[in-house]
Amino acid sequence: MSELLLELFSEEIPAGMQARAGEYLQRLVCDGLKAAGIDFGEARNFAGPRRLTLVVDGLPDKSPDVSDERKGPRVGAPDKAIEGFLRGAGLKSVDEAEVVTDEKKGDFYVARIEKKGRATSDVIAELVPAAIRQFPWAKSQRWGAGRLRWVRPLHSILCVLGGRTVAFDVDGIASGNETRGHRFMAPGAFGVKDFADYEEKLRKAHVILDGRERQKIILKGARAAAKKASLELVEDDALLAEAAGLVERPVVLMGTFDEAFLDVPPEVIITAIRKHQKCFSLRQPSSPSPLTGEGRGGGDPVKTRGGESGLSAKLPPTPDPSPPGGGGALANRFILVSNLIAQDGGKAITQGNERVVRARLSDAKFFWDQDRKVKLEDRLPELEGIIFHEKLGTQAERVERLKGLARELAPIVGADPDKAERAAQLCKADLVTDMVGEFPDLQGLMGKYYALDQGEDASVAAAIEEHYRPQGPNDAVPKDPVSIAVALADKLDILVGFWAIDEKPTGSKDPYALRRAALGVIRIVLENELRFPLLQTAHIIYPRHKELVILAVGGQMVIREKIEAIFSEAGKSPEEIVDGDVETFIHTEYWAVVGLLRVFLIERLKVYLRDRGTRHDLIDAVISDDSDDLLMIVSRVEALGKFLGTDDGANLLAGVKRAANILRIEEKKEKRSFTGEVDPELFEQDEEKALAKAIGEAARAAEAAVEKEDFEAAMAAMAKLRSPVDAFFDNVTVNADDPKLRENRLKLLNRIREATLSVADFSKIGG
Repeated sequence: MSELLLELFSEEIPAGMQARAGEYLQRLVCDGLKAAGIDFGEARNFAGPRRLTLVVDGLPDKSPDVSDERKGPRVGAPDKAIEGFLRGAGLKSVDEAEVVTDEKKGDFYVARIEKKGRATSDVIAELVPAAIRQFPWAKSQRWGAGRLRWVRPLHSILCVLGGRTVAFDVDGIASGNETRGHRFMAPGAFGVKDFADYEEKLRKAHVILDGRERQKIILKGARAAAKKASLELVEDDALLAEAAGLVERPVVLMGTFDEAFLDVPPEVIITAIRKHQKCFSLRQPSSPSPLTGEGRGGGDPVKTRGGESGLSAKLPPTPDPSPPGGGGALANRFILVSNLIAQDGGKAITQGNERVVRARLSDAKFFWDQDRKVKLEDRLPELEGIIFHEKLGTQAERVERLKGLARELAPIVGADPDKAERAAQLCKADLVTDMVGEFPDLQGLMGKYYALDQGEDASVAAAIEEHYRPQGPNDAVPKDPVSIAVALADKLDILVGFWAIDEKPTGSKDPYALRRAALGVIRIVLENELRFPLLQTAHIIYPRHKELVILAVGGQMVIREKIEAIFSEAGKSPEEIVDGDVETFIHTEYWAVVGLLRVFLIERLKVYLRDRGTRHDLIDAVISDDSDDLLMIVSRVEALGKFLGTDDGANLLAGVKRAANILRIEEKKEKRSFTGEVDPELFEQDEEKALAKAIGEAARAAEAAVEKEDFEAAMAAMAKLRSPVDAFFDNVTVNADDPKLRENRLKLLNRIREATLSVADFSKIGG
């Protein structure tokens, strides 16, 4: 068994691409080996600034011999059929095929194909160049006069199998057994014979191959440096991974900046030094980390410093606010990561970073001071210059919709309507500030700071920040009623708007983060235990979105043409059309949008519950065609799950499913349903009488319990059916010889099915 060592050595690979590139390399090569029939042991990949490395253990010397038998057409078949068979089997004539006799089918041709195994080195020499040429970089380009596309210029390829070089050529780059060390501290080339030798020599050449090890070195060094300065590190996993992808030999250093910059909000400082210099912030000890690690991506269009606007892309993580006052305040120190061991101990490197950080923080402080000179309310006219979406209007138009939505949602969620409307009015104003133009990931947060600075109510200020939440599964949902009202208004506006213009997610594509918006609505409703039928509140949304529906349909002229066509089909003249007909048409179109959106929300609810361990069949069993009271759905699912976990529930489920199966078979056979009243006069056995009585009592009790939304009591009422159902099936023959008796008993089974439907559709439950 041999070991394959492969290294692709290039100019610096962007840190964000490295991990996925390592996985791609492993998948392409290993899939190629499997396709060639070559088994292997463990495969590992490593990615760094200048190299992608793959090591595969346990490779045989050659692929196995293959014997294949391919059956062809009958002897005497048309020439074209025989020619196709020979071509597919790789035979030159029928003389190379065998004739096999089948007692039933007669004589037919068989090709016996023997393929000798290939040397593993030959397979690798073919598949590695193919993998390199088809490598799926997110961004790549050709370098020089060659045809190869790579993320950065590719300099060399190391490919060693069992200590020997596997020879091949890719666009003029010949494979070999040499690599290079650290760009500055050990730039010379050296040969290697296997992975152990490769890793050891790289380490001596100041290259830490494993990215996870580089992360550990940075984190350990940063914590130690912080502790030595009596400070704490503001830890950031995303920044740690990025920093490890920028260096081959990490060296941790500490820099300082002027204390005057600490007057700027801490999130601005953290973001500025992280975004521009990839540096870690430090804080005073004994305080929770201000970082949540949760991104604030998928925000609103921001007018950038260059003046452009558009739907913002996924943005990097943004910290939550530090607790005001007390411990945990940011320190005027930062941690930087160097890529070399400097002779002066890193003094010059630190000073260089301090100069850049000082310049960045000076800009941030200038933005902070300038932005506060203009009130958020005075910035609102500028929102007319930001297009949210070409079919959904400007941010100014959107704000007008949000104001009305938030005000009308406020009483439902227990918020003050005036505060909710005020928060909605100001929630997008920070998009046109200089600070958010420079740091789009701070939208909402800066709005909160500016609102507090100008004396807005604390709930209004909090809602300006929190209306974007939750941005992901680990992000907290708004808890203050004003924040809840604005957050729901924001997300419902997005969902209804994009559904109205038919811009729904397709497959894995969701450019407007609509799945995330739907999940946000679901989490806000469930975690705050809000009780209202979500889309049945569409009468609130409709007046705000009527123009969107008109736009989606094609405008007033198109609407009138469609109504004329409808009238013409009904034998009426266009002159009979009145304004009410137009309004009715638009309203009908709107409710069609709402219906489609409801299906989407329910599907996202199913995903949300399944991710938390809820059985998908239980969700299907309780959701009806008009369900959109999310909290009620979850309550029913929980009650049903508990019920089916009991003996009564499990046995009743079996009985109900048995009844449903019998009914399905008989209904299919007779092509009719067995609905209608059961005739007590036709009961011949006590079990029939007992079951009919139990069904009536259980149905009444369950319906009363459901009416009170006491789903556990409804399940308890259904549990009383277990014994009479079991007794019925044990002692009564459903398909009796007497047709009237048989039909009456089938109607009794139908009553079981109908009674249980009041709490759940048992036919959708597995097991």
